[in-house]
Amino acid sequence: MAENEKILYEEGAHKCVMFSFDDESHEDSFLSVNQYLIVQNGVGILVDPGSESIFDELYEAVSRHVEIENIKFIFFSHQDPDVSGSITQWSIATSAKFILSGLWVRFMSHYGFMQMDRVMALGDHGAKLKFGENFLKFVPAHFLHSPGNFSLYDSRSKILFSGDIGAAILNTPENYKHVESFEEHVPYLAGFHKRYMASNKFCRAWVTNVQKLDVDMIAPQHGFVFDGENVEKFLEWFKELECGSDFLEELY
Repeated sequence: MAENEKILYEEGAHKCVMFSFDDESHEDSFLSVNQYLIVQNGVGILVDPGSESIFDELYEAVSRHVEIENIKFIFFSHQDPDVSGSITQWSIATSAKFILSGLWVRFMSHYGFMQMDRVMALGDHGAKLKFGENFLKFVPAHFLHSPGNFSLYDSRSKILFSGDIGAAILNTPENYKHVESFEEHVPYLAGFHKRYMASNKFCRAWVTNVQKLDVDMIAPQHGFVFDGENVEKFLEWFKELECGSDFLEELY
């Protein structure tokens, strides 16, 4: 197993892999980035594959777990370049369908992507997609931090791929570890979430939806994953978080 990848779940024909490839040309402004792959019965779903600069490395790593031609879907939680910047490269390398919020479909042309017939545009309330014997659920996460934003829940592994929710600003490339002490991890969460999340109302709405699911792990796009008791600890922390417009006077 390469040092920048980790198996989060593997049972039978179902596997979830976490990668941690970053743009090494920007080490002075390092922000750890995670990419994910879900595989069931040899069919793959790529989650937040990242920027153009990491495409070659990620392509090689993904190919060790699934045949590239068997990647059926590529999901983008939102429109940011560290999530979606490689869409053109993946459109050439695969025949996959691209799943993202309907708000951002027209913006993909700015990354050089023009094959709009390959896009599955999500409505605001999300969707549920059958995946083998299990399902994937696209959970609304709007304004957390993007106006059109989704988390992805895999019913088999019980992993919630949360995008920027749960992101930690860590000045270390060792971003494929699990949170050990939630209380010690909070300082790495607080500043990012206070500024990038829109308001506590949106935090509460997301937590309410997530708590209806059977979640064993939360896997964000930046930083460490939450499992065990840290899942509920994070949800309770996020539910009470004051952020964004809650600090309107400070910002204006």
